[in-house]
Amino acid sequence: MLFRKGGIILFEMGNDRFFLEHAISIAADGIKEGGGPFGAVITRRGRIIAESNNRVVLSHDPTAHAEMIVIRKASELLKTHDLSGCILYTSCEPCPMCLGAVYWAGIKKVVYASDRIDAANAGFSDKFIYDEIILNPSARKIKFIRPEDCNGEIVFRKWNEFEDKIAY
Repeated sequence: MLFRKGGIILFEMGNDRFFLEHAISIAADGIKEGGGPFGAVITRRGRIIAESNNRVVLSHDPTAHAEMIVIRKASELLKTHDLSGCILYTSCEPCPMCLGAVYWAGIKKVVYASDRIDAANAGFSDKFIYDEIILNPSARKIKFIRPEDCNGEIVFRKWNEFEDKIAY
């Protein structure tokens, strides 16, 4: 669907550039509000479902990245954890946490403006996390402890036996 103003085409619904520029403008507005320089939009069938800027500092929540917030908002609005019919537009390549959330949400397309190198140059480097992810937990900089005989497998056994489970 084309939107016109005075005979000029403003944008076409489903246009990646339009939604990406909107995510960038949300990021810019978020800076003025005191948030980080990141913005994200989730669309479905060419319509915006959710949008947010980064709110880490504003909400005192290290997980309040723009992508995490829009995934939460879209899931709540659509009443599903499966966002496979949605597109994520984000002002920057998702960090490792957000990338994981994208995969868990089932999103099949991500359109982004800046990349992780641009983010690092602005003081937001995720390289240390990418480097740590591939290591065995015992080799990471953060101490990971897995005690013997803590019975953690009990909940997975219960899950496997639970007849009314909804797999995800």
